[in-house]
Amino acid sequence: MDKANSKILTLSFAIAGGITGLTVHLLIKAFSGAFGVVARAAENDLVRHGLPVVSGLGLFLFMQFSPRILTWGEEVVSEVRKVVFPSRKDTTGMTIVVLIFVFISSIIVTVFDFGSAWFINGIIK
Repeated sequence: MDKANSKILTLSFAIAGGITGLTVHLLIKAFSGAFGVVARAAENDLVRHGLPVVSGLGLFLFMQFSPRILTWGEEVVSEVRKVVFPSRKDTTGMTIVVLIFVFISSIIVTVFDFGSAWFINGIIK
């Protein structure tokens, strides 16, 4: 495994573990307001703070030491390194094209909306 890829994968796995811990913490907080059993369990500091840390750390360790996930991660990093990003000129040009088409589409939808409203009001009256 390339050393740069190893650092990228370790950082990615650490971020995934942190997000998992934050998600577990927020779920405990949300469910403690809705369910009495979870609220009683959340009064314990081990559940409120320990469970998110253990779940995040557990996911990090699982991903870091799983050969299949490491192989997959190396393949992802190598594919992302092959991506060629467009130049600033190309990006600006495509952005202008998208804005023009959005403007034209909004005009078409507005005309259709006013036309159908006029037609329906004509039928009702």
